[in-house]
Amino acid sequence: MKPSGILAVLLLVYTERSGFGMCHPKPACRYPPSQWCRSLEIAIECRVEKQCMEVNATRLNQAVPGVSVTLYYESLCPDCREFITQQLFPTWTMLQDIMAVTLVPYGNAKELRSANSPFACQHGEPECKGNMIEACILHLTEHSLAFHIIYCMESSADVLSAAQSCLRLYAPSVPWSRVDSCVKGDLGYQLMRANALMTRALNPAHTHVPWITFNGEYTEENEDKAMSSLFQLVCRLYKGVKPPACTGALVRLSRSFC
Repeated sequence: MKPSGILAVLLLVYTERSGFGMCHPKPACRYPPSQWCRSLEIAIECRVEKQCMEVNATRLNQAVPGVSVTLYYESLCPDCREFITQQLFPTWTMLQDIMAVTLVPYGNAKELRSANSPFACQHGEPECKGNMIEACILHLTEHSLAFHIIYCMESSADVLSAAQSCLRLYAPSVPWSRVDSCVKGDLGYQLMRANALMTRALNPAHTHVPWITFNGEYTEENEDKAMSSLFQLVCRLYKGVKPPACTGALVRLSRSFC
């Protein structure tokens, strides 16, 4: 049972307005509120199964394909970090029912013919390591968890130092040793090689990062709009019935008070 971003937001609004979490102790569980409705097991552990069933009953019809957003980026690029933390992740949190995000950490890196250092990155060796850590996390964890982890890293003061604690926060079942083995082993190299091929296959070729495509296509107009308000752009590009977040409509849940 995958939660939508807007439904997660609605759940939080519901808990605040209804008194849930204010008149009673907070749910004693290992997961942050954004993950409470990710599965029935988590909802039961966090004692919010009724609320999750309620909000998921309002899920949108998925017959219309969502907007596909692909971000080609670098882990230590300031502009990439700003786009992830201020545009991409907040928009996905509210609109994930109508959008799909693909993250490709590579950017302006170059492949080298060297066994010891197979890639050279724009912001040095730490960025190469950050790119590979995030590629491994994307491979080893479920997509929504991986996005939460990468957002956690990119919004931290030190991207690399935050990686282990962000993984422990959002994917406690995945030991850091698995990510470390991926980064230091052949798997990490293969993942980065795949990202290199995806980046080089761009048409038109990328000239900077962040480089953003929508439904597989790049236009300067859409990139400019995405940098200023990705939320409005995704709402406009979606061909189906607009969700309440796009229209500003209110979704009324059950009323209960303390």
